[in-house]
Order: sequence, then structure tokens, then C-alpha cells
Amino acid sequence: MRGRFGPRGGRRLGSFRFKLVAWFALLALLPLAVAFYGYDSLARRSENRRADASLEAALRVAVAGYTQRLDAASSTARRLAGEQRVQRALDTHDRAALAAVAAGDPSTRLTGAGVSVGTLPPLAARRTVAILDRGRTIGTVTVAVPIDDRLLTEIGVGLGEGERLVAVRDARIVAGGPSGEPLDLAPGRSVRVTVAGETSRGLATSSLGDPSGLQIVALTPQAAIDAAARMAEMRLTAVLIASLFVFALVVFLLGRSVVTTLGRLAGAADAIADGRLDERVDVRGQDEFALLGNAFNRMAEQLQQQMAELRTERRRAHEATTRFGQALGATHDPQQLLRVVAETVMEATGASGAVVRTRTGEVIQAGESTGPEEVTFPLRHGASDFGSLVIRGSALDADQVETARALVAHAAVALENARLHRLVEQQALVDALTGLANRRSLEDTLTSELARARRLDGELCLVLADLDHFKQVNDRFGHPAGDEVLRAFAHTLAGAIREGDVAGRWGGEEFALILVGVGVSGGIDLAERARRIVSARPVMTVRAGPVEITASFGVAACAGGATIDQLIEAADSALYAAKRGGRNRVVGGATLNSVV
Repeated sequence: MRGRFGPRGGRRLGSFRFKLVAWFALLALLPLAVAFYGYDSLARRSENRRADASLEAALRVAVAGYTQRLDAASSTARRLAGEQRVQRALDTHDRAALAAVAAGDPSTRLTGAGVSVGTLPPLAARRTVAILDRGRTIGTVTVAVPIDDRLLTEIGVGLGEGERLVAVRDARIVAGGPSGEPLDLAPGRSVRVTVAGETSRGLATSSLGDPSGLQIVALTPQAAIDAAARMAEMRLTAVLIASLFVFALVVFLLGRSVVTTLGRLAGAADAIADGRLDERVDVRGQDEFALLGNAFNRMAEQLQQQMAELRTERRRAHEATTRFGQALGATHDPQQLLRVVAETVMEATGASGAVVRTRTGEVIQAGESTGPEEVTFPLRHGASDFGSLVIRGSALDADQVETARALVAHAAVALENARLHRLVEQQALVDALTGLANRRSLEDTLTSELARARRLDGELCLVLADLDHFKQVNDRFGHPAGDEVLRAFAHTLAGAIREGDVAGRWGGEEFALILVGVGVSGGIDLAERARRIVSARPVMTVRAGPVEITASFGVAACAGGATIDQLIEAADSALYAAKRGGRNRVVGGATLNSVV
């Protein structure tokens, strides 16, 4: 080393040290200067984005709170519309009773024929529900959500320090600020605005729809944003000054240590590979990088073959790992899982082919179907037997066989998970007692069929059926007899519907029929046939003997844009009317044509 780095070598080292310092100065100082020059605008944009993110989060919370209050108003209106005291008061024009109801729920108005009680705020979102009595509309109940400072305070729980909400309608402030002051903001775009002489940054929602033209605007003082940007700029200035001092020290130490380190590395590489490697890269110059390049070129020749083998094994391991991940992702699709497992085992072991034979006789093959050696692995997990996997190849060693065995074990677990998943899915959608669809399955079917009816302008009928005095059956004959009655009733309903219709257990002794393309009259006919069969045929139970039962039915249908809740409510109201009318009868409601 001393001979190689003599006086001329020292000059070369000094020359490289000079170049190293010069390049570090250029690469480090120039970006620092550019960053410092452009940071003012960057800091301001960053603070504006932070403020915008805070305003956006506050608006999301505010809109969610406003929506919750609208939902609460709808629930209150539906509750009051269903109360018998309200229906009786409207029937008898009892203004005092209606006033007592309205006094219990502020911002509520009850209206009927010749009578109206309660006042509504001039600016408010309103939810109106019709009041029905025996299938006829006798009045309405309206519940309002006032747009005022109190509402903005309640829904502004997501506001940060200094932020506030204002309500804007038709580009003028109506709550939360100077009433009537102009404030026109495009939805979703934050801008500077001036409200009551104060400059702020504002972000507005889209029109909330109820009341028409209403927007909620979140405001934050612009002065706070500017102060934060100035503070960030001051911190950067201090950091830059400290960085310059550290840079000067680091460059000095680095210039001295790097050159020495490079010399040692070049000498060590030359000592390891001296005389055994040819030139591999074009090396120019006489500095330490040239020495290091020559040394590593000599070592590269010896490492080339080993690296090629390592890349081959790494590629095989990567492909096997990838396929194994695909297998885990396909655990709910047994067909895809078996194919991926066959390909994964073949790639991981280097076999020429792999074949899966299932218990049903199905064959799934990957690669070549022939080979001098073959090994068979059973695909079993616990009591479940999914078939076997056979790998074929030449000179399959113990490691390859063990790798295949481990992958097959994981595959069997995945197949068992897929089987259990399908079983759980089926149990989640079927009522265990009757074998009919359960409440969740019925609601999913209602959602899809109602969407299709709306899309194709068709009809959809919902029939709700309830066993009369079922509690007396349980009390008198026992729950086992009650279960037999439920199963017999379910069997009758399932036999009454067409292919494509759905029968299910709605809950307890209540059942539902979903009839596609059928109106109210068709639903009444089907329900009447089922009612006659049930009332004419006693249920033969094991312990209690024959048990006579009857059932009540409520029928509703929709065409157009009615919602699921409206359809269910209409069918339930019809069923309630059948119960009040003496039970063992069918009552049909009106066809719903649009969303109320």
C-alpha cells in the first residue's frame, strides 16, 4: 500500500479530496439555497392546506350532525303520526289535545281537517308524515329543525380553535353571523372572505337541499394562518444557519476520512481477488475509485456463477411465495385454490408437473403429466378429505418433498376454511327452524328486487303474515308444538308462491312473502288462498295432536320510487288493520308510486 500510494499517490488523494469537497458543496449548498428561497410560499400553502383540512373535517362532522337531526325529526314525525291519541284528537277536532302534543315536541305542527296546531320557525328544515286512520289520511304532522345559532353550535363539535360555522342561504348569512351579510362561496373550494370586517378562510358545503339553497360554511381567521407560516419560516431560517455550520464541519471531516477509507477498501479488495479476476468495467483515471473498480471487477468474476445460482433460487422462492399468497386470497373459491396450489407446489419444488385429484373425480393439472419420479400427498384436514396432490419430476430430494408437504398442509387448511365459509354463509341467510329465508336474506332480496322494479318500471308486492293467538298455542300445547305449527305454516307459504318469489320468516310468528311483478290484487289473491288452506287444515303435532290455527295477512305493493321502509310500513299497517278487524283475514293497502 505504501508503494502504491507514495508521493504521486498522495497527490492523487489530495486531488480527489478537493473534488469531493467541491461536489459536496455544490450538491448541498445549492438545494439549501433554493429551498430557503422558495419556502415562504411553500410554508403558506402548507398552512393553508392544514387549515383547509381542518375546515373540511369540521364540515363533515357538521353535515353528519345536521343529517342526524333531520333523521331525528323524521323519527319524531313518524312516532307522532302513529300515536292513537293524535289520531283520536284529529278525528274529534280536539284542539286542546293536539296543542298538548305539539307542546311536548317543539317546532311541531299538527294539521287536520279544519284544525292546525303548532308553529314552525320561518327558516327550518321540515319533515312531514301523513297520519292514517284505518287506511285513510286524516292529517299530517310536521317536525322542523330550526336553522339558527343554537343548531350551528350543536353541530360544530368538530371545529378547531378559532373556527366557527355560519349558515348561508342564497349567498347571504342567515345564522352564525351578521344576518343578511353577503357571503357567496363555491362548494368544496376554500377562499379568503371577509365577514363582519374580519378576513377569514372559508369552506362551504354543497346545497343541503332542505331548506332550499342552504349551505353551511366553516370559517377560520386568516391571521392565525399567516402567523403560523411566519413562525415556520423563522424556524427554517434557524435550521438553515445551523445546517451551514454543521456542513462546514462535516465536509472537512468527510474529505479527510472518505479518501482514507476508499484507499483501505481498494487495498482490501485487491488483496482478496489479486490475480484471479479479469477486467469487468471500463475504469478510467488513477484515483481511489479506479482502484476500487479494478478490485471489484476481479472479485465479480468469481461471484458471477454464485450470483446466477442465487438469482435462480430467489426467483423460484419469490414465485412460490407469490402463488402461496394467491392461494390464501382464493380460500373462498375451492376451484381456484386447487389450481393455484398445484402451480405453487410445482414451482416451489422444481417439479416438472403437479396433479390434483378431488374426491369427486375432478383432475386439475399444472406442468407436464409424466416424470420418472412421483410423490403423492393427501389433501386432508381433520375429518375432511379433499383428494390428493401428486408431483412428478426427476431427482426429487428430501427438501423438495418436505416443502411440498408443508404447502399441501396449508392448502388443506385453506380448503377447510372455504368449506366452513360456504356453510356459514348459508346459515347466515336461512332460518334454522323453518328452512325459509331469514330477516337478513329477506331485506337483501327486497333491496335488489326494489332496485330492479324501479329500473324496469315494474311492480313488487310484499305480504306480511302473522299467526293469530300464537302465544296461546305455546302456552297451551308447549313450545315443541309451537315449533311444529311454525314449520307447517312455513311449508304452506312456500308451496303457495311461484318460482322466483321468496318466502321467509320475518321474526317470531311473523312471515313475509316477496312477490316479483305482482300488484296488490295479485298479492291479496295469493294471501287469501294461503289463509284458507291454513284455517281449513289443522296442524298434526306429535304430542298435542291436531292444532287449529288461523293467520292474518297484510298486503302492500309499490311501483316507481317507493322506498323499502315505506313498503314495509304499508304492509305492516295493512297487517295491523287485519288484526284489528278480527284476525283470520287479508287486508290490502294502496300501491305506493313515489317517495313521500
